[in-house]
Amino acid sequence: MSEFKIGNRRIGHKHKPFIIAEMSGNHNGDINRALELVNAASEAGADALKLQTYTADTITINQRGGLFDIKDKDSLWYGQNLYQLYQKAHTPWEWHKDIFDYAKSLGMIAFSSPFDETAVDFLESLNVPAYKIASFESNHFPLLKKVAETGKPILISSGTSKINELYESVQYLKQNGAKNIVIFKCTSTYPATAENTNLRTIPVLQTIFDDCIIGLSDHTMGIGAAVASVALGARVVEKHFTLKRSDGGVDSDFSLEPNELKALVVETERAFKAMGNVQLDSQKSEEKSKQFKRSIYVVNDIKAGEIFTHENIRVIRPGDGKAPKHYEALIGKVCYNDFSKGSPLK
Repeated sequence: MSEFKIGNRRIGHKHKPFIIAEMSGNHNGDINRALELVNAASEAGADALKLQTYTADTITINQRGGLFDIKDKDSLWYGQNLYQLYQKAHTPWEWHKDIFDYAKSLGMIAFSSPFDETAVDFLESLNVPAYKIASFESNHFPLLKKVAETGKPILISSGTSKINELYESVQYLKQNGAKNIVIFKCTSTYPATAENTNLRTIPVLQTIFDDCIIGLSDHTMGIGAAVASVALGARVVEKHFTLKRSDGGVDSDFSLEPNELKALVVETERAFKAMGNVQLDSQKSEEKSKQFKRSIYVVNDIKAGEIFTHENIRVIRPGDGKAPKHYEALIGKVCYNDFSKGSPLK
């Protein structure tokens, strides 16, 4: 399995999960709120802050009709056209440097998802340490080539892709210079449900892409799916976050609030540590606890020549007497020594 650095943070199978706080459009068009989000992510313990770098004009055209309109009544963005959505959701490019600088001053790694080649040129001018390819851009081969040629680590989401399509994209990245790749298991519904998250895919992806690191880009509510993903091998976790869901915003409905992001950081690391190693024998750390196991004790005084009975010996705590498996064999046998109540049988 692969292991490499993003910024100053090493990621890989032997390292705790790398947690990415995705701001997306939750700044709600306010640079001060954006900086508040950076601070909140830092205080929660996130390893990295991620933006999305596009404008409405670099991602679509202002057109009505057909698939340009969002007609799904269950969509968070029903009634808008794509251009309106991306105008509302984008992070102004002139904010990027201030946001990145602030994140770095707080000890976080800062990078972004470019959505076209001009965004890569812009992000290169800011010397980002990595690139994220969003699910809907994973078939954008001109973008993949541009990013791969930077030689920097690439994180790519699998949402909406069949496995052969994802494999083709990853191979194309490698052919164009990418060496360090994270593949995110991702469900591109907003929000995603527990039922359509399918975390059992993670170890399968690790088998197919054995030289890549596998992660989870998670759009479910809460942190349960993310914690479970770590047990299945995910070593990078990306979640959208906001200051308060009730404030609204394009992604707020499936974003974590700061206290939830902090819980994500704590619980994914705890899950990682809990995986440990295969342990089939008792551990050194359990030695003191052995006293609480049961063993055979004398519960009434016994004189030499008397018989062991259910009334004078019992299986009780503590655990420094004879093992309980010998209890039935002792019943009816002659006792050759005196024993006082409270003595362990050895």
